[in-house]
Amino acid sequence: MTPTVALFIVALNGLRLPDIKGHTMSEHYFNALEQKIDRLLARLQALEAENTHLREQDARLREERAQLLQLHDQTRDRVESMISRLKALEQQS
Repeated sequence: MTPTVALFIVALNGLRLPDIKGHTMSEHYFNALEQKIDRLLARLQALEAENTHLREQDARLREERAQLLQLHDQTRDRVESMISRLKALEQQS
């Protein structure tokens, strides 16, 4: 249990919240609530880690795309240059 969850549970215990039947919430309810909060926190941490990973992957893929576009442009320029030279040689013949 995290310190935040522990403080939350202590605060709730002090409130003595009634349940549906008018009785005070039992330890069972607090344990169930604690487990749900712990699962939510774990899920939050997992999603934050996944989000960080996806942002890093996105940055790498954007950089790779930029490099490939630059290579594409260079290759196109070289091919166009070769075609121009071939046409010039053909006209000289």
